[in-house]
Formats: sequence, structure tokens, C-alpha cells
Amino acid sequence: MATPILLLNCGSSSIKYQVIDAESEAVMATGLIQKIGLPSGTLDHTVAPGTTEERTEHLEQPIPDHAEALRLMTQAFADLGPSLAEVKAVGHRTVHGGERFRRTVRIDDSVIQGLRDLSPLAPLHNPPGIAGIEAAMATLPNVPHVAIFDTAFFSTLPAEAYTYAIDAELAATYGIRKYGFHGTSHSYVSKKAAATLGRDLDDLNQIVCHLGNGASISAIRGGVAIETSMGLTPLQGLVMGTRPGDVDPGLHAFLAREGMTIDEIDTMLNKKSGLAGMTGGTSDFRDLDALIESGDQAARLAYGVYIHRLVSYIGSYLALLGGVDVLVFTAGVGENAANVRESVCDRLAPLGFLIDDEANAVRSKQPRVISQPGSPVTIMVVPTNEELMMARETVAVLDEV
Repeated sequence: MATPILLLNCGSSSIKYQVIDAESEAVMATGLIQKIGLPSGTLDHTVAPGTTEERTEHLEQPIPDHAEALRLMTQAFADLGPSLAEVKAVGHRTVHGGERFRRTVRIDDSVIQGLRDLSPLAPLHNPPGIAGIEAAMATLPNVPHVAIFDTAFFSTLPAEAYTYAIDAELAATYGIRKYGFHGTSHSYVSKKAAATLGRDLDDLNQIVCHLGNGASISAIRGGVAIETSMGLTPLQGLVMGTRPGDVDPGLHAFLAREGMTIDEIDTMLNKKSGLAGMTGGTSDFRDLDALIESGDQAARLAYGVYIHRLVSYIGSYLALLGGVDVLVFTAGVGENAANVRESVCDRLAPLGFLIDDEANAVRSKQPRVISQPGSPVTIMVVPTNEELMMARETVAVLDEV
């Protein structure tokens, strides 16, 4: 018997959604609503994607808010299916759970208030997430709603990893510490890597590189995260599409003294830095590769900075783990940019990361090993599936009742 779970990922101007049958883990429908709050919005709804039964619907019209977006989504389900009346629960991707939410929880009024209280830690993410939750609960009031937190997987970090070396009282007052993000992806990928290898998760030391427009890396011992690169916010760590990753904390004060406002600095660091900042606007690796081929020196430098930072983190996590069994690449860049994987592993080859060039060149949506036979470290590509992990987390919470 099918157990459809609706999964929502609400941003400030977009909503991604899927319906997954928790029993078969098949994707029943997918959708993307964009440009919420702008003059012209779009909705794309697909039923039975990738099958001979695939059906699609495209809509363009003003979508003023999340409530209207959810109304249009409901109508798309009514037009093409599957029936939302069959949905057993709704799982919501929720970016920041702070120290309060360390695991997936059923949503009630106290949870929503808790998310509001945490909004200062994630002003770009939690408020639209709350708007999406409230709209979804009004749309589907008779089924359980569950919050799955990006930060939850990293609630296991030891104090020495999550503590910033600042005034302790100040840190405690404002909840200033490393939280980490992309946790749903890191959790799914680390488990999938162990299953693909036929290894016990508890016996593996893994380094997982989630490389997309946003990027993070984690050190996982026996399925438990001991370190990750993102911090209080998603700005810390690796070089990303539009974010710089690690910078001198004094940069903010320096730029403020030079006349920039806090909002201007925040916008620059979140939207105008990283690969885009170094290249004059390019954040897609396909475009970056083309620029490098044309002899663009800024693009070549940006690529070098990206690889240098990533290799530095992998080396650091190798030391923290005391040895690594598996290095995993995932997300858009990690899964598709063979040159990035090659550049990283070539620099790490003296430490036992021996990549197989032929295997690395293969494009596939399946998890696979790309290291040489006998390589001291197994190197893998494992496509992430955050929605499936969210469905599993949602069902696990329902089973607790």
C-alpha cells in the first residue's frame, strides 16, 4: 500500500516540492514554483517523472505570496494528480534548528514559535520557511507536518569543534557557535556510500564533500559527524558559487570603516563573492571551464582558490579522523565536475587518494567508486537525495507516535 509523503523546500521566492511513496521510495510527482512575490511567477508540475506515464503542467502568472503558491500547487495536483487526499504527512526542509531542535520533530505552535525565535540566526532562510509551513498547514490541515533540520545531523559535533574562541558569556547569550548545514545531504550520502560498498557504517571514517552552488564538507566517524565546514551561518568554510567561505573576521569591521553598511557587507558576502566575485559574475563550473579554456586568468585563479581550499579542508579532516576510509563527492559540482574531482585527488595522491581516470570520466546518476583498485582511500561519487532522506525522517517521526 502506498504511503505518499509531500516534501516542501520553501525559499524566499521559490518552493520546491516532491511526493515520494515512502513504501517503494518512488517519486510520484515533482514541482518547482519560482518568482514568488515578483510580477510574474511560474509553476512547473510533473507527475510520474522519468516514466512512460510522465505528465507535465506549466503555469505563468503573478504569485504574490506563499499562500497563493500553495494554492496553485494544490490545483496542479488536482489537475494532474496524484491526489493530495492520499498524502499521509508533509515534511518541511527547515534550515536552522539552532541548539533547540537537534532532530526531526512534528510541527506544532511551539515549534513554529521556536523557528521564529531562531530567525536572527538565519534571517534569509527561516522566515520564508515559516511562511511555507503556515501556508501548507492551512492547505493540508488534517495531516501531520514535520520539520527536518539542515543543522540536526551536526548536533553531534563535539564542543571543541563547535565552540568559537570568543567571549563565552557573549556566545551563550546569543547562541553563537558552529551549527553546520546541508546535514540532510551529508547524512543520506554517508549512509548510501556504506550501503553501496557493502560496509558497516559504524566501521567507516568518511569525508563527504557536498559541492553545489553552496558547498560544505564533513568528517564522519561511524556515521556520526565530528566536524563540518559551515558554521553559525552558511558563509563559513569552502569557496562557493556566490559566498567566499573562510575570510578574516576583521574584514567586516574594515569594510564598515571604509563606509559600507552592514546590509551592504552581508549582501556582498552572500551574493557577490565566491566564484562569482572572483570572476566578475561566473559561478557555474561549465562557464568557468569555458573561460579557463579561453585563457581567462581570473577564472583560472578562481578555480585554483576553490581547489586549494577544498584540499586544505580534506587534509585537515584526514588528520582529525586519524585516517579515512572513504572520500565522497556529491551535489551538482561534486557529481558532475570530473575535473574538480581529478584536481583534488591529484593533489592528495601522496596521501593515498588514487583516482582512476577512466572511472572518474564516467557520467552516471548511480553511486560508484572512482578510485584505482588497491587505493588506500576509496573515492566515490554518490548522488545526493535530500528529498528521500526527508521522507525517511518524516516516516520515522510518525512511527514514534
